[in-house]
Amino acid sequence: MHISNKTVFSFLLSGLVLTGCQTVTEKPASLSAHNLEFTEAPSADATTATTTEPSLQHADNTQPTDLWQVTRDHMTLDLYLDNPRVQSQLQWFSKHPKYMDRVVKRAEPYYYHILTQAIERGIPAELALLPIVESAFDPFAYSHGRAAGAWQFIPSTGKHFGLKQNWWYDGRRDIISSTDAAYTYLAQLNKRFDGDWLLALAAYNAGGGNVSLAIKRNKRQGKATDFWSLNLPKETMAYVPKLLAIAELIKNAEQYDLALQPISNQPYFSAIDTHSQIDLAQAASMAGISTKELYLLNPGFNRWATAPEGPHRLLIPVEHADQFTQALTALPASERVKWTRYKIKSGDSLIAIAKRFETTVGLIRKTNNINGNSIRAGKTILVPTASQQASEYALSQHQRHIQKQKSISRSTDRKDTYYTVKSGDSFWSIAKKHNVGVRQLANWNSMAPGDALPTGKRLVIWSKPTQSVLSSAERQIIRKVGYKVRSGDSLARIAGKFNVRIADILHWNNLDKAKYLKPGQRLTLYVDVTRTQ
Repeated sequence: MHISNKTVFSFLLSGLVLTGCQTVTEKPASLSAHNLEFTEAPSADATTATTTEPSLQHADNTQPTDLWQVTRDHMTLDLYLDNPRVQSQLQWFSKHPKYMDRVVKRAEPYYYHILTQAIERGIPAELALLPIVESAFDPFAYSHGRAAGAWQFIPSTGKHFGLKQNWWYDGRRDIISSTDAAYTYLAQLNKRFDGDWLLALAAYNAGGGNVSLAIKRNKRQGKATDFWSLNLPKETMAYVPKLLAIAELIKNAEQYDLALQPISNQPYFSAIDTHSQIDLAQAASMAGISTKELYLLNPGFNRWATAPEGPHRLLIPVEHADQFTQALTALPASERVKWTRYKIKSGDSLIAIAKRFETTVGLIRKTNNINGNSIRAGKTILVPTASQQASEYALSQHQRHIQKQKSISRSTDRKDTYYTVKSGDSFWSIAKKHNVGVRQLANWNSMAPGDALPTGKRLVIWSKPTQSVLSSAERQIIRKVGYKVRSGDSLARIAGKFNVRIADILHWNNLDKAKYLKPGQRLTLYVDVTRTQ
């Protein structure tokens, strides 16, 4: 039975882990900090038509309907099932079939392309399963080691393999580009370690240098130099067995009572060249899909539009590709992004204007032929702006961060405060000052401890309530309260009634201050029940 695109996207939109972290009931993916990245796929900016891959076939030219069968047909690795490390992983996955169900549903939009590329390159099909280990097929996964995307590239390795990373776009999350990069990198590692795929996989996780050092140590001691004989980092020692265990489960699913949901042996998306920047909400409307669906297929785009300098490519569900292509052909490039005429005010700067309109200083300069940073009050400039409200771009980098803060606020009694980064600050110094953990601080801000902290950046810090000297009966008692908006209610009236801030009500409910409340609308409030009217 084929899972429909609609069903899978429904699951993804409701269950995708946007922070790159899995729930505590799941075995965490190995968010490794390997050094890789890839060059943009050659066709990224050169495609002039819709690109769709053919269905995969057996060696006898028959066409299996299920991609799991295609995977089995092209498996070549020795799975080392008698090894205790593989057995340990196998037992865990066997006992957690719901985890595999979630991963399979999350993988469906991407797996056809990833498996196709592995087969075309002549590499083991087991490597197409590596995103399960790396990110649980979450394209927005981001680790404390600064690794991003389904294949978990760190910035330096990504740049080495040509994956673009800028304000608009991160190629480490681009499904086509990152898959090409990962396979290129794995093939290089396989060659480096004389055709040994297990050593190549270990090096993908721990770095080629660490694996080479481990081999040299064993040689000096007269020991074997295969993967199983090496002393490698703890994560790497489990990383390869984890992939082998997953491969065994898929290879012999019936034997392990694993009911793998089939994935149809048909392309899920088509790659369409837009030739220019385009607003993502507008593109989604042209394709007849939601912006969330579009972001899930194009997770490399950080903002409300594709990157001005490319890649000018969008992945569109196959069944919507013709509709999108026709609409794109009829839409002039000048109308693919909304432009606003902005009159410069006294005290304005290019940085402030860019921040206000969620664009970059460089694009404003280029559009208006501005050299340097000097602008004059009273002059009018053109600024690219989103066609819809910010909340419509639900999986943009900014909106994912907002959703994360909402999730934290609902699950903790901590209070959010904000800190503006000063010259000389570091995650360590800020964390120490506010008595929080470094990784915790970075994670709250959708960052990693190694990320740069630019002066002026605003950080959110979730601090524990200060201990009160009052008696326990007098201390603050915070409760989650549901409130139904009544006729005549306003944000100010509700805030006054419950003794909370209007800003908090907006934050807790992801509301737009410019929109009116409607009678019957339900709000979530976090109130001190000792201070309500």
